Amino acid sequence: MTTFLVWLPFLLKSNFWYGIEISNSSFEYIYRNYDGPLYIVPAKTFYHKEAIDRIGFELPLPSKYFAAHLPLYPFLIRVFGDIFRIFGFSLVYFKAMIFVNLIATIALTAFFYFLITQFKLSKNPLFLSLVFLFIPKFLVVRSIGAPESLFMFFILLSIYFFEKENYFFSAFFGGLATMTKTPGILLFFAYGLVFLERFLKTKKIRFEFLWIFLIPLALILVFILYAVQYGDFFAYFNSGDNIHLFYPFSVFNYKANWVGTAWLEEMVFYFFLYGLTVYSLKDSKYRSFFYFSLIFYVAILFVQHKDIPRYSLPLWPMALISFEKFFNSKNFLIVFLFLLPAIYLFAWNFIVYNVMPISNWQPFL
Repeated sequence: MTTFLVWLPFLLKSNFWYGIEISNSSFEYIYRNYDGPLYIVPAKTFYHKEAIDRIGFELPLPSKYFAAHLPLYPFLIRVFGDIFRIFGFSLVYFKAMIFVNLIATIALTAFFYFLITQFKLSKNPLFLSLVFLFIPKFLVVRSIGAPESLFMFFILLSIYFFEKENYFFSAFFGGLATMTKTPGILLFFAYGLVFLERFLKTKKIRFEFLWIFLIPLALILVFILYAVQYGDFFAYFNSGDNIHLFYPFSVFNYKANWVGTAWLEEMVFYFFLYGLTVYSLKDSKYRSFFYFSLIFYVAILFVQHKDIPRYSLPLWPMALISFEKFFNSKNFLIVFLFLLPAIYLFAWNFIVYNVMPISNWQPFL
C-alpha cells in the first residue's frame, strides 16, 4: 500500500500532482528511474561483451560500464522476466525489475521485524518496522528498480546468523550481499574485528570463524565471471567513474563529478545521525552491530557523491535499533504523521526528476 501510493500519480497519468508537473505522466516514470534500466542490460546479456555491444543502447556507455552493476539483482530480473514472458506479459524485464524489488522489500521489512523481536531490541517492533519504511530515500528506492532492498535483506540475514554463531549461513548471506553490491565486503572486515576482539579477550582461536572468507570469495567469483565475459578480471574497477572513495568528508566539494552542488547541509545531519548510531552501539552485546556500523560509517565518510542518503541506507536499521525509544515515542509519532505528506512529496518530486532519457525501448525488451 505504501508503495502503491508512490505509484499513484503515474498510474492515474496525472500531469499535475500537488503542484508537481508530470509531463506525459505514466508508469514509465517508475521504469525509467536511475539506475533501474541499467540492471536490465546485464540481465539480458549476463555481461557478454559482444551481446552488450549489439544491444543498441542509445546512451554512449562502454560495455564494461555494466560491470559496476553486480550480478545478483540482474540474475533475479532475468529469472522472473523469463517467467513473466511465459505468461504473455509485455515489458517483462521492467516488470521483473520492480517485482524483485517489491518482494525484497517485503522480505526485508518482515525480517527486520523478526530480528528486533528475536533479540528483544524494541518494545514496539511493529511500529519500528513501519518507520523503517519511511526514511525518504528508502521510500524512493524501494518503489523503483533498485538493488538496495535486496542488499539490506542479505546484510540483516548475515548479521542475524552471525549473532546466532551460525557462521556458515552468516558468510553465505554476506556473500550474497557482496554479489548484490560491493559494500557487502565490509561485513567481512566487521566480522574480522569481532573475532579479533574475542581473541584478545580469550586468547582462543575458533576455526569455524574461517567461514567468513566465503564473503570475499563471493566477490572473487563475480570478478571471475567478468574475466570470462569481458576478458578482464578487474572489469569492475575499469568500468568508469564508479569508485567514489576519496578522503573524509570529500562530499563537500561542489566541483566533484558526482556532487555538482554546494547545497549539501543535509549531509551533516546524516553524518550526525549515523555517527551517533555508531557511538550508541559501542557497548552493545551484539558486537557485529557495532563493528558493521563502525566500518560502514567510516566508509561513508570517504564517499564523494551527493547520494550519500542512498549509500548509507544499510545504517538506517542500526539507527532505528539504537534509538528505538525515541522512534517509538509519542513525540516522534506526532511529528512523523505531520511530515508524512512531505516524505511522499519528496518521493514524487525525486522520481519525476530522476528519469533516464529513454526514447528507444528496444534494448530493454
